[in-house]
Amino acid sequence: MSGPVSKEDWARARRQSTDAVLEKIERRKALLPYQARTVALLEGTCPVLFIEKSRRIGLTWACASYAVLRAARSREAGGMDFMYISYSQEMTREFIDACAMWARAFSSAAMELEEFLFDDSDKDGERSIQAFRIKFASGFEIVGLSSAPRTLRGKQGVVMIDEAAFVDSLEQLLKAALAFLMWGGQVIVCSTHDGFENHFNEQIQDILAGKSDYQHMKIDFDAALIEGLYERICLVTGKTWTPEAEAEWRASIIRFYGSGADEELFCVPSMSSGAYLSRALIVSRMRKEIPVIRWSPPDGFVDWPSKLREDEVEAFCREKLLPLLEKLDPKLRSCLGQDFGRTSDLSVIHPLQVREDLTLATPFILELRNVPYTSQFQIVRFIRDHLPRFFHAAFDATGNGAALAEMARQEFGAGFVSEIKLSENWYMLNMPKLKAAFEDGQIELPMDDDILNDYRALKMERGIAKVPVGFHNMGADGFDRHGDAAPAGALAVFASEQEMHEYGYRAAPSSTRTAFPNAHDDDDQTGFGLRGRL
Repeated sequence: MSGPVSKEDWARARRQSTDAVLEKIERRKALLPYQARTVALLEGTCPVLFIEKSRRIGLTWACASYAVLRAARSREAGGMDFMYISYSQEMTREFIDACAMWARAFSSAAMELEEFLFDDSDKDGERSIQAFRIKFASGFEIVGLSSAPRTLRGKQGVVMIDEAAFVDSLEQLLKAALAFLMWGGQVIVCSTHDGFENHFNEQIQDILAGKSDYQHMKIDFDAALIEGLYERICLVTGKTWTPEAEAEWRASIIRFYGSGADEELFCVPSMSSGAYLSRALIVSRMRKEIPVIRWSPPDGFVDWPSKLREDEVEAFCREKLLPLLEKLDPKLRSCLGQDFGRTSDLSVIHPLQVREDLTLATPFILELRNVPYTSQFQIVRFIRDHLPRFFHAAFDATGNGAALAEMARQEFGAGFVSEIKLSENWYMLNMPKLKAAFEDGQIELPMDDDILNDYRALKMERGIAKVPVGFHNMGADGFDRHGDAAPAGALAVFASEQEMHEYGYRAAPSSTRTAFPNAHDDDDQTGFGLRGRL
């Protein structure tokens, strides 16, 4: 769920959910489930953890428990110093107070809370900052420091950067903190968002794009509520929890944050309405030698007898596609992505070959307008027939595209096909990978104005890159376009990352087959049959 959910819908969902029942058992545990998962992840093998979170969900309080557990241990048991950094002295004091509470709860041997002046010298002269510290009998300590990168100089242990999006010089601070990893240290970076172009969000996008191997968590306001945040507030304040009371409280918090609720509560970076890919970046990946093939059948084509339709499609494939497919490198693996359209939208098919250096070669892009389902499948199957070392296809299975995706799955095999419902969650996870392919020079596009405009149509909405609902512009052919080439490219990149499957035989010529996957006799292996598939 997200911000727009009404009070009534929230109350109804919470009353019907099992969480309301399970909370009777879980609510007296010290940590809520999302807090416990965070601590468990840090206790495991997680050298760097980035967490995007909602305001005031108690995550810093939970991390304080981990700080005490880590600093109170002996060196042999994995103990080390814990350094906390935030952008304000008040936050630092609050964290150290929480650590003192946990130390008493754990009965950890600790001295009283100390307040001291930390030497923060630099080339401009001597200066000091106020800091806070708890010393443990283990010899380790929890220290609250300023956000200046030099405060980490000469130190080792666990460092937590809280509300990282708001500290000064986050990029430099991270460089200093990540040096801790060389000697077995650990880095925790958590924050609400402060704009899409903030370095904190850039790091999150790199993680989602697979460009860095740091661990990532996302805990928004609704996720925290579902796992017991408001129940815990009621327990602490002595109130009685009901779904209706929670729904009213949730609505009041969203009203309080107003237009900032998406960013402050739901982990959606603000200032996120610009183009996702710059024109210069897209054009830099375009090649004049890559063709765009566009085909619309004659008027009334859908009503032609099936044999005439199949012959017409076969003639088109052999004349326009086969010469291009025959030029493909037989040693390279091949895949494809398709964004489906039937009448108002284009169907765009984007094949790729994976080179030895993992860059992605585009042999052509095919655009189909007003092509019947069975004819689209015949074309997809023809392309698949002639792709060397084919290993995967990703199909837009949203709405009417589900029929074509299912036909491909039935014939190609489930291991060779992904049926993708183009949801916000899918875009959130996969659009950063498409952008990374552009930024790293791993993908190629045709030098074509309509293709350029399709990719330029990608916009950030609620922190997610996608073609906006209702977007359309006029293509060079005088018909509407809806940014269709961009999702096709994202699906093709997704397909290129899937596991390799190969056939042990050569496909039969497509002219011997019909457009329907179930119409083959037993001796025709269809190029995608079950025999020989790994």
